[in-house]
Amino acid sequence: MELNAELNRAVTAAKEAGSFIMAVYGQDDFEVETKGDNFPLTKADRGAHDLIVRELQSSGLPVLSEEGRDIPYNERRAWKRFWLVDPLDGTREFISRNGDFTVNIALVEDGSPVLGVVFVPVADELYFGTVDKGSFYVKGFNSLSGTLTQILDGAHKLPLAAAERPYRVVGSRSHMDELTTSFIDSLKTEYPDLEIVQRGSALKICMIAAGDADIYPRFGPTMEWDTAAGQAVVTAAGKSMVDAETGDELVYNKEYLRNPYFIVW
Repeated sequence: MELNAELNRAVTAAKEAGSFIMAVYGQDDFEVETKGDNFPLTKADRGAHDLIVRELQSSGLPVLSEEGRDIPYNERRAWKRFWLVDPLDGTREFISRNGDFTVNIALVEDGSPVLGVVFVPVADELYFGTVDKGSFYVKGFNSLSGTLTQILDGAHKLPLAAAERPYRVVGSRSHMDELTTSFIDSLKTEYPDLEIVQRGSALKICMIAAGDADIYPRFGPTMEWDTAAGQAVVTAAGKSMVDAETGDELVYNKEYLRNPYFIVW
C-alpha cells in the first residue's frame, strides 16, 4: 500500500494547524468556551479544524473531526476510507499552557488507522507512521521544507534505541482515575520499582511507540479522534493498542464514537 500522497497531505495540514495554534498560544489571553459535553473550546481548536479540513478535502475523502463531529451515522457508515482528526488534542493542557497538546490526523481504512500524524507544536516534534513505512520521529519539524523526502531523511525510526531505565507506566495528566491507579498498583507486584510518568494528549501513545514507556492503560472515556493517529503510529512501530476487555485492536467509525477502555504496550 503506497501512502506517500496521503502522508504528505497530512503532514502539511498538521504543520499549518500547528502554526495557527502557536499563534493563539502566544497571546496574553484567549477566550475559552464550553461545549455541550462540558469540554473547553478555544479559537485554536476552531481555526486548526478549518485549516486541516481545507487541506485534507483536496484528497476527495470525507473528514470526521472533533470540531465537526455531527455527521449522521447513516451517512458515514458507508465510508471505507476517511480522515479522522483531532485538531487540538489536549485543550485543557493548551489552556493551562503546559505544552502537552498535539495535532492528530489519521487515515482510516475499513475501520483501522493505516496512517497517523501526531504533531507536538510547543516541542516542534512530529511522530508519524504508516502501514507501508513504519513509524518515525522528527525533532525540529518546522525547520524542514516540508517535502516528504526531506522529512524522512531527517526522521528517526521508531522505536528509538532503548536506554537503561525502570519499567515505565505513562498515565493521563488530566484524567487519572481509580481504575487506572488500581491497575498500576497491580503492576508493582512484578515491577516494584516502576516509574509513573504523566503526560497529556496523544503524547502518551507516542511514548510507547518511541520506547520511552512500556505501558499506557486507559480506563477513562476517550473518543475515536483522540486515539486514531496515535494507534497508527504505535502499531506501525510494532507495538499493540488493544481493547482492555477483549484484547482486540480498537476499531473506528462506530455508530457511537466513544472508545472502549484500552491498553497500549
